[in-house]
Order: sequence, then structure tokens, then C-alpha cells
Amino acid sequence: MVAPHRTAIAAGAVEDAVRRALAEDRAEDDVTTRWAVPDGTRAQARVVARQDGVIAGTAIPAEVYRQLGGGDIVVTGHVQDGDRVRAGQDLLTLAGPAREVITGERTALNFLQRMSGIATAAAAFAQAVTGLPVRILDTRKTAPGLRALDKAAVVAGGVRNHRLDLAAMVLLKENHIAAAGGVSAAIAAVRARNTQGIAVEVEVESTAQAIEALHAEVEWIMLDNMSIEEMRYIVALRGTEGPRLEASGNITLSTVRSVARTGVDAISVGGITHSAPAFDLSLLLAPMTLAGESPRAAADGRPAQRFGRTTGKRTVRRG
Repeated sequence: MVAPHRTAIAAGAVEDAVRRALAEDRAEDDVTTRWAVPDGTRAQARVVARQDGVIAGTAIPAEVYRQLGGGDIVVTGHVQDGDRVRAGQDLLTLAGPAREVITGERTALNFLQRMSGIATAAAAFAQAVTGLPVRILDTRKTAPGLRALDKAAVVAGGVRNHRLDLAAMVLLKENHIAAAGGVSAAIAAVRARNTQGIAVEVEVESTAQAIEALHAEVEWIMLDNMSIEEMRYIVALRGTEGPRLEASGNITLSTVRSVARTGVDAISVGGITHSAPAFDLSLLLAPMTLAGESPRAAADGRPAQRFGRTTGKRTVRRG
């Protein structure tokens, strides 16, 4: 089992992402909730996992409700980023004004579902190569504007971040190489300007290109969409010293262990961030205290109302 990986997301990134999401949802003008739910109604709610997996984004709901309710909603976390959870497990509980709880529900769940889905996918890839001397890496194939959150979710799942942005390292891909006039020409052009000593990686699509890159002595070589036999051959050519080798391109859970056994140092998987299924969660609203009324007895037999993603036929789905 992959150990939990605690993550810290820059506070500014969380605050900005939540602000944009609430504005996109026009949370200040939730006509349905404002008209249907009496002002002053209090509620308790819990966020429940509907599947097994790895959780990420646990700091987001508190920020959602801070911006919505100004501190009137108390969010209590029962798990941390990187924790493995089971279906039916409570992840968070909330208490406060019912209107704000319901208005912020979709925004809070959207972040939790996306980030936990990424963390769960990352954990599956990390688990698939257990015992082998290889690292799984993410890519820049993240949701626009949400890279800090996506990459934090990757780490929560036990996978390493690779290149955070275009300035983090030089990565010469096929279009750079084509425009520069070849692998050697592209590397030479970079070397002439790389006064900061930034690490250089070059993407190659054939053994001939790989040999050219090996002779150029770059820090990383990315083996793009190569066969197992080609990768083994290049690993053997590289020997015990030389650039680190990264395999990439259409690598799945069913193939990643075979790729790892070729001897490459790293495997990058874009699908962890761009194709991870959303994690299945629900926000369950407990019996409420209506404005001007006493609380309903817990034993009145009425079930909690369900909101969010579930598979039950009787579940009320919200947009």
C-alpha cells in the first residue's frame, strides 16, 4: 500500500480558484435556494465518500464557505489529503446557515471530486510499480487555471510533480526540434543561451534520435511512444551513467509495470490529470431547524436529504 502523502497548496491559489468558481456559479444570486429555503434556517451536513480511494482537496470546502458565509459555517475535517477512504466514510461535517451550505455545495464538491479523482488515479499508478526503482511523474496536462490544485492532488496520491511550468526546465519537444532543425541543433541553440544552468530534457521518437541525444549529454531524455524493446535497447546504450530516461506516451495501468521493468528512471502519465474520473461524493443535509421553529426530533423517521453525485434512483440531483 502506498503511504499517505500530505500536501500543502499555496493559500493564494486556493482563494483565487474558489473566488473564480463562486463567481462562475453566480453564488451571490442563487434564486432557487433563496426562494425555497427560509432565511435563518440552520442545518448540519456531512460530505460522504461513495467509493474507495484517496482524498485530496480537503482544505477547499472551508475556503468555499469562508467566502460564502464569512465564518458563519463551521467546517470540520475528518480526513487529510493523501488518506485512503472507504465508501460510506464521512469526510467532512458542516454546521451553519442552510442557505449558504446548499449554495456552496456544488462548488465544494466539484473541487473535492476532481482533486480526489486525480489522487486516486495517481495512487493506482504508484501502486502498480511498487517494488521497482522507477518514479511516476505527472505532466502539464492540467485544467487551465487549476494547475496548483491538480499537482497537489497528484502528490496526495503518491506521484511526483515533474515540470511545474514553462520556466521550470527546458523540454525540447518534437515541434521545437522540427523548428530548430533537428535534435543536435535544438540542444546547441539552448546551450548557447542557457546561462542559468537550467536542466535540459529532449523528447525523442526513435533510437536514432535517442543516440543523438545521448551524445549531447543532456540531463533527461524522454522516450516518446517507444516499444518495450526500443526502451530496453536505449537503457542498455545509456549504461549505468548518463542522462535520466523518461518513458512517455499512452501508458496505462495495464502497461506501466512492463514499461518500468525496461530500466527507465521515470514514467510520465498525462492521464492522471487530464482523464481521471471524478471521485464519487455526496453532501447529505441532516434534519434542519427551520427559522422560527424548534429542531425536528432525530427520531421522527424522516431520512436525510441527499445532494450531489450519487447513484441511487431516489437521490435528488443538483446541477
